[in-house]
Amino acid sequence: MTSFFAQNKSVAWFLLALALLVLLVTVLAPATGTGFLSTSFVKTLGKTLCLMLVAVAMDVVWGYTGILSLGHMAFFGLGGYMIGMWLMYARTELIIAESLRNAPIPPTPEEIHDAIGQQIFGVVGSADFPWLWGFAHSFPLQLAMVVLVPGILALVFGWLAFRSRVTGVYLSILTQAMTLALSLYLFQNEAGLRGNNGLSGLQNLPGLDAVPQATISIWFFWGSAAALGLGYLLFAWVVSGKMGSVIRGIRDNENRVRFLGYHVESYKLFIFTLTGIVSGLAGALYYPQAGIINPAEIAPIASIYLAVWVAIGGRGRLYGAALGAAVVSLLSSWFTGGGAPNVNLGFYTINWTDWWLVLLGLSFVAVTLLAPKGIGGIFDLFTRHHPVPERVGDFGPDMGAHRTVEGEEEK
Repeated sequence: MTSFFAQNKSVAWFLLALALLVLLVTVLAPATGTGFLSTSFVKTLGKTLCLMLVAVAMDVVWGYTGILSLGHMAFFGLGGYMIGMWLMYARTELIIAESLRNAPIPPTPEEIHDAIGQQIFGVVGSADFPWLWGFAHSFPLQLAMVVLVPGILALVFGWLAFRSRVTGVYLSILTQAMTLALSLYLFQNEAGLRGNNGLSGLQNLPGLDAVPQATISIWFFWGSAAALGLGYLLFAWVVSGKMGSVIRGIRDNENRVRFLGYHVESYKLFIFTLTGIVSGLAGALYYPQAGIINPAEIAPIASIYLAVWVAIGGRGRLYGAALGAAVVSLLSSWFTGGGAPNVNLGFYTINWTDWWLVLLGLSFVAVTLLAPKGIGGIFDLFTRHHPVPERVGDFGPDMGAHRTVEGEEEK
């Protein structure tokens, strides 16, 4: 492990910065410290950490493997739906049990189950539990669904696409089509996830009514930070060593890697599935902090935003992707949440709530044209290796041999 950190110093620096952030927020949070930070801002920071994790996953699949996926936010949303089903069921079960506690005749388990279904699905004109909710009563089983559902979708889609050797823009279009189809399906009431209403009240953890939201927010912040740290460490290990060399080779020249005897499709499928699972876990932490999830969260535009975050942060750098997601997410909250003051030009007033997407698009174009290495490229100025000073003497076998300055590449 020591040699791993020695060879990947950026990993140690990132984890150190994350630990310092956790310490600072803990000291300033209302539940554990001075209360300088509001509960809503602690939640915003927790959600930002989840978005940083899914951005790192996107960077592995795009920046390192060369697969521009426009569907990873679908896995993110599915993770949120899976944990949201248990949260809604368990919370509603407690409410129903409390309301029926003083009934003259104690209700049977079947009556409680039917009452829960009426409470959850009455908004879409139904009272029956769809088959999707078969494990919603069990936290361990539903937690397993957080991993299995995004993972199986990524595995099946990846296997079908990669075995057909679909690459480039065609693969991007397919991932976008998958996301659009899933989003449109979830908008239907028959899908079993309350259609356009989505799942709400997710911030209310079952059995913790007496615990204030300030405390719950710091718990989720800690959990999100731990997930980001472990996910970053996992992906740093994946992209280093032999596997890292192979997937970068696939990105740069897939046919040459295949000619060398590597089963390219297996590597791509592994990366696509692994990043899909981690994206689902990030979503499972994000939406209890957001409090609600609906099919609009899985729309293709969300995955396009994810690609923009990675591009702005710096594709091919894990810390760059994380920084890009953090910067854009926090700026988005500031501009669209009314934090940025409007600019009166006399003839026109710039309302940042309306102009934020334009600003984001211009930033993406500017980074693509002027700074392709993104925000992460700034760190190259501090980590650039300086050449070894030239030594006096001949480097060839004789005075007529070809020479070059030691420590520098030939021009």
